[in-house]
Amino acid sequence: MHTDLMMNSNSVFARLERMEDGTFATSYGPFVLQTALQPIFGEDANGILELAAFEGLIRAKRNGEPVPPSQFFSMVTAADMQTIDSLCRTLHILNTGLLNRRAAKLFVNFHPGLFLTLNDIRHEVDRIAVATREAGMRPEQIVCEITRKENEDLRAITHFAASLRNLGFKIAVDEYGAQDSDAERVRILEPEFVKFETSWVLEFMNISTGSALLKVMVDQFKERGITPIFEGLEDLAQVELCQQLGVPLMQGYVLARPEIAPTSFNQTYPEPFEPIRQTTAPAVSRPASPTFGLAGRKNASFGKRGV
Repeated sequence: MHTDLMMNSNSVFARLERMEDGTFATSYGPFVLQTALQPIFGEDANGILELAAFEGLIRAKRNGEPVPPSQFFSMVTAADMQTIDSLCRTLHILNTGLLNRRAAKLFVNFHPGLFLTLNDIRHEVDRIAVATREAGMRPEQIVCEITRKENEDLRAITHFAASLRNLGFKIAVDEYGAQDSDAERVRILEPEFVKFETSWVLEFMNISTGSALLKVMVDQFKERGITPIFEGLEDLAQVELCQQLGVPLMQGYVLARPEIAPTSFNQTYPEPFEPIRQTTAPAVSRPASPTFGLAGRKNASFGKRGV
């Protein structure tokens, strides 16, 4: 690896390195940190699942061996946590930019409690904006997921969200579930996206009354202009139920597993060609759509993109 971005020594960009494959990485003590991306899918007008976004996930290695994220973050000192949090977002943005996707969004995590002062928030917003520009992405492609933390400062979080939104970035409330405070967070932050808490959703999926409640919540969010996301999907029955409930965006291992950048996703899920202007649409013969699923069930289809 060699240093690729030359900035002042206090900048997170100065800690980035360029790998031989062109991707960006960084290090923390004995750990090498890389970006993994997991696709998030929506449905097109024909009900075919298509790649709509990625979630950026950090992957750590020590002596070439993978280290679980929970184990890595437990070894980060409190004094370094803000820098590591910022580095992870920066890596994800730059590595996603290398895919040159025109439409796909990128979801990156933001952890409340690490950026408490207005000055800290202003500098972090500036870093996100610089990384987005360097990646060749547009602000509206970046969605900042605000995770739920104990004793969080809603005033600081609201300021952070407003600062990003003023520049064109999008906001997501993460881990939405049964707590009364979750609805309040949505009311205050006015996000464009809401990610439902996985274990809560999966529990409700298993009972008819729970599914009915999820349907009501999904519809209410969509009426408010908020896009719901169900994640952690691990089998086809859950995907099919999401489609029946009208869930706009879905994520989980049954759909696609994370891959360390540069990933194979441009080949597996190529971006549809969209002509700029065309008065008469030519007839296009589409090959049979690969599907996955069990015989006798409504299969989730990926059109030309396959699984």
